[in-house]
Amino acid sequence: MEFTDKAIGIDFGGTSIKMGVILGKQIIDEAPVIIPKDHPVPTELIQTIANQINQLREEHSDIKAVGCGVPGFVDAPTGRIHNLTNVPGWVDIPLRDLLSEKTGLPCVVENDANAMGIAEWKLGAAAGLQHVVCLTLGTGVGGAVIVNNQLVHGSKFVAGELGQSSINYNGRVGAYNNPGALEDYIGNNEFAIDAQRAYLEAGIEKCIDDCTPAALDAAATAGCDVALACWDDFARKLSCTLANCCWLLNPEAFVIGGGISKAGNTLFEPLRKHVAAQLSPPFSDHLKIIPAKFSNEAGIIGCAVLALETADA
Repeated sequence: MEFTDKAIGIDFGGTSIKMGVILGKQIIDEAPVIIPKDHPVPTELIQTIANQINQLREEHSDIKAVGCGVPGFVDAPTGRIHNLTNVPGWVDIPLRDLLSEKTGLPCVVENDANAMGIAEWKLGAAAGLQHVVCLTLGTGVGGAVIVNNQLVHGSKFVAGELGQSSINYNGRVGAYNNPGALEDYIGNNEFAIDAQRAYLEAGIEKCIDDCTPAALDAAATAGCDVALACWDDFARKLSCTLANCCWLLNPEAFVIGGGISKAGNTLFEPLRKHVAAQLSPPFSDHLKIIPAKFSNEAGIIGCAVLALETADA
């Protein structure tokens, strides 16, 4: 799929906001990163975002549309934010309409994990596939579900929140009072805490900084049995959700991005093994479990793609 027009993609994170001009699959210009201070009220921050959009348009007068990915619940057709995770004050905000009003450009707003999924499905690792589940692994776990060549939003636009799926009905209680929520086991912080405990049980004292995913990947690559066991346990937990998705949706592929996915085969080899063990061969033999193509720029690219498609509709 080719995109020959320019659009602006915005990746609205919990601690920073990044935006760039996209042409095809490439970011050809970027605005300075916005670091919100003390969570300014939405109207002030929206004006700052609009100002940067307008500055980019001074260099790129042919920008056609704007797409913004946000870490929370969004009514995608109206671009109204219900609330943003870990960003106080962003409740019931008509972000699409406000940005369009301030910039004069068509604007779309989407959940950030869905934006990543769009990038990978349209242009990245899952290009050409019709049934795909994308996950982002980081502080939390985000997801995007594509079925029959369509992104699935669900009745209230919350479909794909795989981090909230349960892997233990008697387990840790998640943010929405759901026992056994996946991201409460394999989020960055939880992974590090569990690894620190595993080292201690093996008689090895480690500080939490020595138990980050990057540190555990390095240790596992060097042959550390404790680190290897931690990654195997991580993969086994994640495989429960992936196997459930297989039985429910029968996807062609899982595309996995986010910081933890940078571990490569340290993660993917045990993950493929554990998923296959929970499936019937006719379903597992064709299944792909692959790393995302795009890294930190996936959200920006996905938002720009969505903006162009919406502008052309």
